[in-house]
Amino acid sequence: MNVHHANPNDLEAILAVPDIDPDVVAHAVTDNADAIFTWDYSLQRPRLRTLYEKAKTGQWNGTTDLDWDTDVDLERQIAGDQTEGKVAVGIEPGLYDDTVIGSWGEKEWLEFGVQNRKWTMSQFLHGEQGALLCTSKIVETVPWYDAKLYAATQVVDEARHVEVFGRYLDEKMGGGYHVNTHMQLLLDDIIEDSRWDMTYLGMQIMVEGLALAAFGFMHQMTSEPLLKKLLRYVMSDEARHVAFGVLSLKEAYDEMSDAEMFERQQFAYEAAIHMRDRFLSQEVWQTMGVAPRDVLPIVMRDPTRVLFQQMLFSKVVPNCKKLGLLDRNDEWLRRRFEEMGVIHFEDLDDTAEEYATFALNADSSAATE
Repeated sequence: MNVHHANPNDLEAILAVPDIDPDVVAHAVTDNADAIFTWDYSLQRPRLRTLYEKAKTGQWNGTTDLDWDTDVDLERQIAGDQTEGKVAVGIEPGLYDDTVIGSWGEKEWLEFGVQNRKWTMSQFLHGEQGALLCTSKIVETVPWYDAKLYAATQVVDEARHVEVFGRYLDEKMGGGYHVNTHMQLLLDDIIEDSRWDMTYLGMQIMVEGLALAAFGFMHQMTSEPLLKKLLRYVMSDEARHVAFGVLSLKEAYDEMSDAEMFERQQFAYEAAIHMRDRFLSQEVWQTMGVAPRDVLPIVMRDPTRVLFQQMLFSKVVPNCKKLGLLDRNDEWLRRRFEEMGVIHFEDLDDTAEEYATFALNADSSAATE
C-alpha cells in the first residue's frame, strides 16, 4: 500500500496526500502479474458456474434500457433531494455557523449540493473504470476456469457501467470531476500487486462492496427517475460482482497461513481508509472557494457525515467476516473496524448469500424506476 495510517483520523496525513493534476488524462500503472492458462476445463466450482449463468441472463443495454430523453434539471433535483436541511449532502444543519462557511445561505448550499453530486458521480465513474481494468486482470491471473468465465462477464458489465455513468455526467450534469487522489492511490495499489487474490480483495470486496452500499444510498435518496433506474440496474450487476469475490476468496483464504492472512488484513484496512478519505470531497470544497484545511476538521466530526461514511461499510464488514479476515491474528482487523466505528455491520447478510435479491427480476419496480 502507498500510505500507512498509524492514526486513521490524522488530518495532516490526509491532507499531505498530493492532489491529482486535473489536466492529466492518462495514467500508467505497472501491472506486476503473470497471465495464467489452465487446460482443465472441468466444472469444479458449481456456485461460480451458477453465478456465470445468472450473469449471462442478467445483461442489460444502457443505450436502450434507460430513457436518455429524460429531462434532468440538476438544481431543481438537488433542491428536492436536500430534504431535512442539508442531510442529502451529508451536512448537519447549524454545525458550521461559526466556521469559514458560516455565512452560506441557501444559494451556496444548493451549489455545494450540485457540485457534490457531480463529484460523487464522477468518482463512481472512475471507480468503474478501475473495476474494468481489475476484472480484465482477474481473467488473466485467476487460475480457475470457472472464475475466468465469470470474470469475463464482469468485464462486459464494467464497460457498461463506465458507459452509463460517463453519459449521465456528460449529458445530464454538464461534466464532472477528475479522479480523487485517494481513489487513484487505491486503484494503483490493486493493479500493481502481483497476487491474483489481492485484486479480488481490493476490487471485488472493498471497492465494489462500498460502491454497492453507496449506490443503494443514492438510489433511496434521489427521486430523479433516470438516475434512480440507472443505479438500480448497476446494483443488480454489482451484487453479483461482490458475491464473485466472496465465493472465490473463501476457498483461497481457508487454506492460507496466519502470516498470509495478516497481509490481506492490512491490505483491507488500508483500502478501507483510502475509501473513507475520498468521501471527504476535498475537490468540492476547493471548487466552492474553501480551503479543505479550514473545514475538514468540522466535517470529520459532523455526525451526519460520520453516519453516512459508516453506512458505506455495511457490505464490506460482513463480507470480510465471511472470509475470516476479521478474527484471524488475534482479531486484528476487527479491532481496526471497531476504531472506524463500523464493526456493528458484521452480522448483516454477506453478499454471497443475498446477491439474488438485487437481481432485476427480484424487484418488479426495476422496470419502471
